[in-house]
Amino acid sequence: MTDADAPAGSMKPGSGTAPAGSGPPPVLVHGTAPDPDGMAAQPDAGTESVASVSSPLPGAPKRHRHEFLYFAIRNKKLLVGISVVGFFVLVAIFGPWLTSYAPLATGNTGWHPPSGRHWLGTTYFDEDVFSQVVYGIRASFEVGVLGGCFSVLLGMLIGFTAGYRGGWMDEILNLVTNVVIVIPLFAMLLIIGGYLHQLSLLWEAALIGMFSWPWAARAIRAQTFTLKNREFVGLARLSGESSSKIIWREIAPNMSSYLMLTFILLFGGAILTASFIDFVGLGPQGVVTLGTMMNNAFFWDALDLHIWWWFLPPGAIITCIVGGLYLTNAGLDEVFNPKLRSL
Repeated sequence: MTDADAPAGSMKPGSGTAPAGSGPPPVLVHGTAPDPDGMAAQPDAGTESVASVSSPLPGAPKRHRHEFLYFAIRNKKLLVGISVVGFFVLVAIFGPWLTSYAPLATGNTGWHPPSGRHWLGTTYFDEDVFSQVVYGIRASFEVGVLGGCFSVLLGMLIGFTAGYRGGWMDEILNLVTNVVIVIPLFAMLLIIGGYLHQLSLLWEAALIGMFSWPWAARAIRAQTFTLKNREFVGLARLSGESSSKIIWREIAPNMSSYLMLTFILLFGGAILTASFIDFVGLGPQGVVTLGTMMNNAFFWDALDLHIWWWFLPPGAIITCIVGGLYLTNAGLDEVFNPKLRSL
C-alpha cells in the first residue's frame, strides 16, 4: 500500500508526521503567542513567565498590607521601647489596685526600707513610696499626653497654614515662630508658674504646649512646602476643594507617620519639662507626681539620710519612660523609612 492509499487519520510507521487532531493539546505558557499550526508556542521576546515574576527571592518580605507589621516586629528598638512604655502604662492603669495605701497618707513610725508590707519603703513621714510612684506615673502620663497634644496641634495649625499659604502669611507666622523659639523655655515657665501659685495638671500641660510647638511647626512647614506642589494636590485644587480640605484631607494624611513621630518626641519632652517644674517646687499642689517626689526627697535630705528608695525610683522611672519613648521614635522612624529598614 502506498502512502496515498493510507486511510485518513493513520500514520505510517517511520514517518515523522502526526495526523491532524492526534496527540495531546498544546500547552500555552503565560506571555506566549499561540502557534496557528498547533505547535507549542515559544515565549515572546522581552516577556517572562508568571513563575519567574511572582516568585519572591528566598527570605524576602512579601509586599502586602501587613508590611508595616512585618518590619515592626523585627525592629529591636521599637520592641524594647514599646515594651518599656507599655509596662509603665499598665502600672499607671492597674497600679492603684495593687496598693491599699493612699499616696499622701502619713503615719507616726517614720521611714522604713522596702519590705513585704511596703514594696518600696516609706518616706520620712511614713508615706508609702509605691503608692506615690503609681500615682506619680499616672500624673506624668497625663501631663505628657496633654502637653504633647497641645504642642502638636499648635505646630500643625501654624506649620500647615504657613507652608500652604506662603507669602505674607508665611512671613508673619515664621516671625512668630522664631520669636517663641528664642524665648528661654524654663525661665518663662518658672515665671508663669510662680505667678499663678496654684497650678493644676491641665494648666501645667497647657503652658508646656504653649512654648514647645515652634520646632514642630517649622518641620511641618517644610514638609508642607514639598507636598503642596505634588500632582494630587494640584488635582484637588482643580476639583474646587477649599484650602482647609486640601490641607486636612490631602496633605495631612500623607504626613501621618511624621506627625506620629513628632508627637512621641513632644510627649517625652513634656514629661521632662513637667518633672523639672515639679522638682523646683512650682508644680501642682496636693498632687503626687514624679517631680514632686524628687522635690520632697531633696528638701527632706533623703540623700543624706540614705533613704535611697525615696529619691531613686522616681528618677529612674522618668529616665526609663523618656528613654522608652525615644527608642520607640527611633524604631518607628526605621520602620516608616524604607532606606533605614533592615530585612
